[in-house]
Amino acid sequence: MLTSLLTAFVVGLLGGVHCVGMCGGIVAMLTLGLVPERRRRLVDLLPLQLGYNLGRVLGYTLAGALLGGLGAALVQSPALHWVQRGLYAVGAVTMVALGLYLGGWWRGLVVVERAGGLLWRRLEPVGRHLLPIRSWVQAVGVGLVWAWLPCGLVYSVLILALGTGSPLHGALVMLAFGVGTLPNLLGIGLLAGAAARYMESAWLRRAAGLLVMGFGGFALWRLFAAG
Repeated sequence: MLTSLLTAFVVGLLGGVHCVGMCGGIVAMLTLGLVPERRRRLVDLLPLQLGYNLGRVLGYTLAGALLGGLGAALVQSPALHWVQRGLYAVGAVTMVALGLYLGGWWRGLVVVERAGGLLWRRLEPVGRHLLPIRSWVQAVGVGLVWAWLPCGLVYSVLILALGTGSPLHGALVMLAFGVGTLPNLLGIGLLAGAAARYMESAWLRRAAGLLVMGFGGFALWRLFAAG
């Protein structure tokens, strides 16, 4: 479980390029949609940025609980042993795939993103009705909708949450991921991307990719060693 949490956090923290590409425009749009007076003063801007991100992280956590609950339901199958091994294998392979993504060696997450397009088409109008943002509560609501944006990185970590086979553990995995994304997305919103640019360092991403792949490889080794 600790390995899954660490993997989710590292992926969120160092998935900066993907976060900037997928969510940077949303952050900019939400900020520019405010009245000029609120944009210029940090004391006004910060609560709204925190609201967007609180809602987003809560949305991730809810999704993790749902997928972890699905994993728990699967574990109730008569073929308990094989389902548990299958979920464990899914989590391990997902770690390897995320490590390849972080290191810049594989960009297959775009395939995963397409799967969420149908759900997003239903949710996006809900978020649009909350604009323009005038209050912290609205900001949290927009963040909750934002969490379901089709994103291969998010969906891949959700597969990791599924593999935990527990609503609580699934929620914690997605919470760790969401916390990891905060420096990048708060950095974009408040510091013109300075934090995000630091997180895009090639050597740092490759080192993190190798670490996450190592977690996945170790998990696969344990799976096969246990027979």
